[in-house]
Order: sequence, then C-alpha cells, then structure tokens
Amino acid sequence: MELWVTEYQTPALGFSLKMSKTLRVEQTEFQHLAVVETDQFGRMLLLDGMVMTTDADEFVYHEMITQVALNSHPNPQKVLIIGGGDGGALREAVRHTLVKEATLVEIDGKVIEASKAFFPDLACAFDDPKAEVVVDDGTAYVAKRKGVFDVIMVDSTEPVGPAVELFSAPFYQQCFEALKDDGMLVVQSESPFLNADVIKMAYEGIMDSFPVTKLYLASIPTYPSGLWSFTVGSKKYDPAQPLHENPNELKYYNPDVHRAAFQLPGFVKKLLAAR
Repeated sequence: MELWVTEYQTPALGFSLKMSKTLRVEQTEFQHLAVVETDQFGRMLLLDGMVMTTDADEFVYHEMITQVALNSHPNPQKVLIIGGGDGGALREAVRHTLVKEATLVEIDGKVIEASKAFFPDLACAFDDPKAEVVVDDGTAYVAKRKGVFDVIMVDSTEPVGPAVELFSAPFYQQCFEALKDDGMLVVQSESPFLNADVIKMAYEGIMDSFPVTKLYLASIPTYPSGLWSFTVGSKKYDPAQPLHENPNELKYYNPDVHRAAFQLPGFVKKLLAAR
C-alpha cells in the first residue's frame, strides 16, 4: 500500500509526495508538527500540514532569505533571525565571514528539537560560537530591543497561528526600531501566484516604515507554486546590489542570482503597484 503526504495549498490545490515512513508526529503547544521521509525530496518537516523544509531543496530558501541582505549590507555583524527553528537560516548567517553574532528566536522549542533529531545539515549551527538560540516569542523579543541589529530576518510560517503578528505593520515598525541606523529587514512573503494578499500585506507594511522596500524571487520546488517571494526593507542601502563576493561556495546564491532575483515579472510589478 502506497503512502502519500499532501499539503493543501488552497481549497482547490494540493501538493502530494509519496512517503516511505513517518518519523515524528506531535501536537506542540503552538502547532501540529510532522517529520516524514519522502521518496522524491528526502526528509520533510511540516507544520500544521504545510511544508517547511526538505532535504533536497532547503538550500534555496535558506540561502536566499539570508545571503541577499548579508551581501548588500556593508558590515552585517549582528543578525537576528525570528522563527527559523529548523536552523537553516542560522547556518547560513554564521558562515558569513562578516557576521559576528547571530541570534535565533523561535517560539516553538519542539521545532528545534525535531531539527536536531532529523535534520543534522540544518541544525549544525545551533552550537556554533557565533550563535545564540532563544526559545521565546519573536514579537516580544524585538519590542524590547532598540538600535541593536544590522540585519533582521523573519523566517516564519504563513500568517496563521503564532505567525500572524509577524506579518503586521506594527511588527515591521518594531523591527525598524530594533535595527541600527543603516539596518535591513528581510521577510519571506509567500507565492505571487497563490498568496498575492500576503505579499501586499508584507510589502505595504514594510514600506510604511522603511525608506527602501523591494521584493525578490526564488524558485523553491516544494513551496506553493514553486515561485517564492522575499521582501526587504532597508534604511539606507540598496538590497538589489551585492557588495561582497561571498567566499563560501553556495548551491543557489551568487552575485548574479542576487541581482537577477530583483528583476520582476510584469504581473508581480503590477501587484506591488496596486496600492
């Protein structure tokens, strides 16, 4: 008998993968968590039925949510990651040569535990000397910090459950205040094909606080529609212009991809212009 796991991305669309085994299923304090082994993409982490990461394509998401801001800021020494309990964004941050401190604030400690147990390539930075891991509410954490960080990354789930506040204009203003005078904020902002309302919410909310706001795209096969967006708010620098040649050999990100990611299709430009 074949076993399949399906993420229902809209009421009319599902994404299914054949799976060989279930490795963990639990209801945490905040969400339903599952880790399964799939034939096509290896191990997969799901939260509330939504695909968060897989062995095969995690590098695209984690490199693109981190390296764009880190390489367009001239000196990103102090980084905050909100969410990202799988550890992938933390891994990318600490291996950047200019980063001296990277703090990860994850509300659900069970996600961190699952990553350590089943995703060693993602969890490899939890004990890095540059890293600090805090189990706490990211919104509350940011609200208590003023002018501390060079870059803030919001590696969240969709705007449901505990992640709702992470897509709000007041939260983006708190991030603005937690950044230094030349800081940058980057958030994952969903699919332009399936989540236009989320993109507008993030883009317009960030634009209300930041003088520079831009959106960029990446191709992530296991995320809804395969085309994914990230939105950057910058106090000073142009996030579309890489300043560093990253010495690490990455699988997806490079300076050419960095520049190209900001070249948007017409329908995405139209979406951002409709305010």
